[in-house]
Amino acid sequence: MILKPSSLGDIIHAIPVLRLIKQQRPDWEVHWWIAKHFSPVLEMDRDINALHYFDRNGWNSIKGVASGIKGVIRMRQEQFDVVIDLQGLARSALHGWAVRGGYTLGLDQKREGAVVQYDEVIERPDCQTHAVDWCREVLPRLGLKADAGFEWLPERTWLSENLKVQGFESDYRWIGLCPGARWRSKRWPLESFVDLVRKMNSSDVRFAVIGGMEDRAMGERLGCENRVLDLTGRTTIPEMVEWLRVCSVVITNDTGPMHIAAAVNTPVVALFGPTNPQLTGPYRARGSVLRHQHLPCVPCFQRICPLPEERECLRAVSPEEVIAAIDACE
Repeated sequence: MILKPSSLGDIIHAIPVLRLIKQQRPDWEVHWWIAKHFSPVLEMDRDINALHYFDRNGWNSIKGVASGIKGVIRMRQEQFDVVIDLQGLARSALHGWAVRGGYTLGLDQKREGAVVQYDEVIERPDCQTHAVDWCREVLPRLGLKADAGFEWLPERTWLSENLKVQGFESDYRWIGLCPGARWRSKRWPLESFVDLVRKMNSSDVRFAVIGGMEDRAMGERLGCENRVLDLTGRTTIPEMVEWLRVCSVVITNDTGPMHIAAAVNTPVVALFGPTNPQLTGPYRARGSVLRHQHLPCVPCFQRICPLPEERECLRAVSPEEVIAAIDACE
């Protein structure tokens, strides 16, 4: 059992563990505990034997608590030999304990006391180890190689027709725009995305704005520009994956779609401010990370920028720099 319920980017980081387990031990049965709204990324996956769903908000009601307990009982009945907690927080550790697997390994996030539930604790090798490589650290403990090749997110060819219905035309060069991010402090200013679109006025270029329902306002604003297709809140997660695959390059904040783009080998121009790309940047992606570190507060890891000139670290990245980065990676 792999415990990694959220977020989308974190789930992408953990998928290599699944791939490398099944590649080396195809007879092993692997289950995954995942937040229900992120589950489409792993549904119908060839390496998953079963998904177990977690509804975070469901535990706020008597009915939800009863449903959650039933889910734990079902997981316990599987009698897992190994439980791998790649979330490393109290909630996941508690579920790992309740499942009563034969042996539990977990990442030491040094938060919420999760490690007291583990039989074996996986320390981060050093302060600059990327999240993907940290997740892979569990594999040698299972007698497996951590550095073999694998296909991260296999193409779902049956979705190609859906993309055409949504507006994809193969005659154009598509550039993905991901203006959203869960933290406001991680968002390149929307006006900078608008300037970028206006300055890239090549007739063969089209832009696809990619994101969830929470990004609709930004998508609608960008969709007012010529040559821009607003897809925010209009695609399933698997469709989003395929859109990111067909883009020639993706311009993105530090957010889930950035990790998907890297996983499907699409060049990425990633815009970083308050977070550290060495820890959570686009893993081994083609392209570049644009980051201005002239401010003493970078990286601050703050959800809300406290400076009078909000998000100065990201405002310092100009559309011209992004265009140069696009030209360099195409």
